[in-house]
Amino acid sequence: MTDFRNRIAVVTGANRGLGAGLARAFIKAGLRVAGLARGSLSAESPPEGEHFLYRRVDVRAAAAVERFAEEVAASLGPIDLWVNNAGVLAPIGMARDTSAEEFAQHISTNVCGVFNGSRAYLRHLRETGRHGALVNISSGAAHSPYRGWSAYCAGKAAVDQLTRVLAEEEGREGVRIFALAPGIIETEMQAFIRSQSEESFPDVGKFIQMFEERALSPPEAPAEALLRLALDPSSSLDSPVIDIRGIENR
Repeated sequence: MTDFRNRIAVVTGANRGLGAGLARAFIKAGLRVAGLARGSLSAESPPEGEHFLYRRVDVRAAAAVERFAEEVAASLGPIDLWVNNAGVLAPIGMARDTSAEEFAQHISTNVCGVFNGSRAYLRHLRETGRHGALVNISSGAAHSPYRGWSAYCAGKAAVDQLTRVLAEEEGREGVRIFALAPGIIETEMQAFIRSQSEESFPDVGKFIQMFEERALSPPEAPAEALLRLALDPSSSLDSPVIDIRGIENR
C-alpha cells in the first residue's frame, strides 16, 4: 500500500463541496494540502494549520494561480498532486435564453481555470525536474447532453479533451494526467440543481429522484480512488478520461 504521508497536494475550489471533501480525505490519508478558491473557508473545509494552507485565489487569474503554486512550493515543498476541481454550474437555462456574457463567464472558470491550474503545475514540475500527478475533475455531463446545461456540458467536454492533449504532451515525461468524473456527489451544487424549475432545467426530476433514492455519494468518496490512480505507481491508467463508476471495484 502506498504511503501518502507528507505528500503535498493542491486542491482548487477547496472551500466547500467536493473540493473540501477531497481536502479532508487527503489530510486524513497523511497528505499536506494547499487549497484555493474565490471565497472564504466554510464549515465544510478543513481547519487551517500544519496540514492545510488556504488562500483566496480566483482560478480565472492565471498570474495569481502561478504565484500560489510558487508560494506552496516555498512553504510546503514540491507539489506531488494538483487537483483542478474549482467550477460553477450557472447559467442554467435554454441556450436561446443564455447571454453570450454568461456563457463566456462560465467557460472562463470551468475551462480557462483548469488550463491556468494545469499550466502553473506543469511549469512547476518542469522547473523542479519532478514527476507529479495532475487530475482534472470532470463529469458525466461531458458526454451526456442535458437540456439547460449548454455551458456546463460544453465546458466539461472541453476539460476532457484538454486533459487528453496534456496527457499526450506531458505523459512521456512521467507526469500522470487524467480527468476523473467523480459520480453524483451530495453538495450545494446538487441542492442548487434540485431547486431549478422544469422550464429552465427539464431534467431536474432525475436529480430529485436520485436524491430521494439516496443515490448520491459524500464529498470524500472519490478521494481513495483518486489518490490510488494519481500517486500509486503500481496503478495503471487505461485512459486519460476516467469515470469513477468504472474503477471503484477494481
